[in-house]
Amino acid sequence: MKRAYERLLEYVKFDTASDANSPTVPSTMKQKDLGEYLVKEMKAMGIQDAEMDDKGYVYASIPATPGCENVPKIGFLAHLDTVDDVPACQDPRIVEKYDGSDVVLNQEHNVLMRLADFPSLQHMVGDDIIVTNGLTLLGADDKAGIAEILTAVERLLEDPSIPHGAIKMAFTPDEEIGRGPAHFDVKRFDADFGYTVDGGVLGGVEYENFNAASTEVTVNGLSVHPGSAKNQMKNANYIAMEYNAMLPQEQKPEYTEGYEGFYFLRGMEGSVEKVSLHYMLRDHDAKKFAEKKAMMDKVAAFLNEKYGEGTVEVATRDMYYNMREKIEPQFHLVQAVLDAMNELGVEPVISPIRGGTDGSQLTYMGLPCPNFCTGGANAHGRFETVSIQAMDKITDIIEKIIVNYAKKA
Repeated sequence: MKRAYERLLEYVKFDTASDANSPTVPSTMKQKDLGEYLVKEMKAMGIQDAEMDDKGYVYASIPATPGCENVPKIGFLAHLDTVDDVPACQDPRIVEKYDGSDVVLNQEHNVLMRLADFPSLQHMVGDDIIVTNGLTLLGADDKAGIAEILTAVERLLEDPSIPHGAIKMAFTPDEEIGRGPAHFDVKRFDADFGYTVDGGVLGGVEYENFNAASTEVTVNGLSVHPGSAKNQMKNANYIAMEYNAMLPQEQKPEYTEGYEGFYFLRGMEGSVEKVSLHYMLRDHDAKKFAEKKAMMDKVAAFLNEKYGEGTVEVATRDMYYNMREKIEPQFHLVQAVLDAMNELGVEPVISPIRGGTDGSQLTYMGLPCPNFCTGGANAHGRFETVSIQAMDKITDIIEKIIVNYAKKA
């Protein structure tokens, strides 16, 4: 039987970067290459209903063992895609028994991974870790989750003595660009609840995420020859800078942590005549989230009074909400993970997600779906890494969750 890390090393060979600028579903057809590979792999394991739909969503299930037909149907989900900020994985390698010292990822380009720069590595000291070549992504986010789910399921298939209810699996495209649940078929998935395996270092458990919105700010100016511009030119560049300066400066991402929300100017472009600013608004607290959205309008109203109506236009769109209020009434979902970790000698660490997962949107679609760890760290960049031993332990955690629900039935 393959270990989870062995599967991961196969999966990362697939370039599955999604593309936020693409109108297609999935946003990149290359995500389907991994989806097709997984379908073949699952069928070879004996999962006959494994299939991928035309939008790149992979669905599969295994039936309950005799006597466990009334056990809750548990779903496990992970995503196929990776970010496109860094080139796709090339030449991953294993560092045996990582000792906490600097790791030379690329000698030619002098790329070092330092514990001082990435403190999450302290959780991996003593483990064998998979690292990048220092120039490309690894893709453990979230191919490690896929590998762990399938390794746990393979154990159940190979040992019929392990009791379990029906297990559902889904691997989704486009999670990294916020579209993962957009075409997910909750009814087809047919689970009572689910878990996304899409977290970080071993022990992480998450059932809170940001409330999220995107805001597009348009500043309309007036271009006049600078030699005769006095009392005529209205420079949209300056007004855009003024707009941004009026937002709470202490609430930028680089100044926040934990439950602190932020205003994030993620891009801007324009000229004297017109400037566009693209913001992400985030907060765990619903009241503070509403205040942030109101602030965007308040600043615009002030500048319109100063420079003339229509100078600043604001359009805000909610993206997803904090799943906490939906999960807390069903806290057994979280408790099941905590119990499994404690039984296996893993110390759980509950923390808020400073972002969102497919689970946050799926929860509001009727599929309660907290999140837990994959064993990886430093996602979305060249210093991404994952612990082999942590992947083994997370495979055990998935199995323990399944078995414990069967025992309670």
